[in-house]
Amino acid sequence: MFLQPYRCQNVSIEGITLRHSPMWQIHPVLCTNVIVRGVHIEREANATDETGPNTDGCDPESCRDVLIENCVFATGDDCIAINSGRNNDGRRIAVPSENIIIRGCQMKDGHGAITVGSQISGGVRNVFAEDCHFDSPNLWMALRFKNNALRGGLLENFYYRNIEVGQVRDGVLTVDFNYEEGEKGPFTPVVRNVVVNNLRSGKSTRVLDLQGFKTAPIYDVHLENCTFDNVAKENLLQNVEGLELRNVRVNGKLVSEPPAVAGGL
Repeated sequence: MFLQPYRCQNVSIEGITLRHSPMWQIHPVLCTNVIVRGVHIEREANATDETGPNTDGCDPESCRDVLIENCVFATGDDCIAINSGRNNDGRRIAVPSENIIIRGCQMKDGHGAITVGSQISGGVRNVFAEDCHFDSPNLWMALRFKNNALRGGLLENFYYRNIEVGQVRDGVLTVDFNYEEGEKGPFTPVVRNVVVNNLRSGKSTRVLDLQGFKTAPIYDVHLENCTFDNVAKENLLQNVEGLELRNVRVNGKLVSEPPAVAGGL
């Protein structure tokens, strides 16, 4: 890692530029009261996967009371990834990441703009994001969740509002329980209570890619006052319970609540 405060209180990282770390760039671990403000995370234009494929921007792990604001991210992996330990190590420590605010940030290149997981065995709760802008043909997803039966994390209470998406390569909102090991594990992954309000997207492959398990559905995803233009393909929806759409438009059409099965709007 480039910067890794460990078991610290009252952390302030402000007004710096980090370029081309070979691994995660800002990684607070087991910290309380963290502010990351006005930071520029850049991946060199000629970077390759061999020189830095996993260059996440800011990854708070098992941290509480975190503010990430007015930052710019161009990364080789997730721009922001909220974590809480991997597999048995995360369950042993058992400290969730919680009470996290992300606002006024700009995401360019990367895998997910705001990602939860996949190191989330200790759980994540109470994440708020607003007034952010995501835009790049090299940005895979806007809002991304990664969990599986080997991680088994409890992820709950996520609130996103006033999000502008110029374009993303794949889905705008992705919840993937099939990530890496998928169902090959003894633990139950949980994602529940995801609220997206006033999001506008200019171009994407899909609006939603929500893939839960039959034994572990994704619960309570709510979209309200959202507009998605230039959407190329139908949604992927598997094992979702409580999916609700209010005043949502896709390619100019007002859409209603889709079925919680594979298919599209």
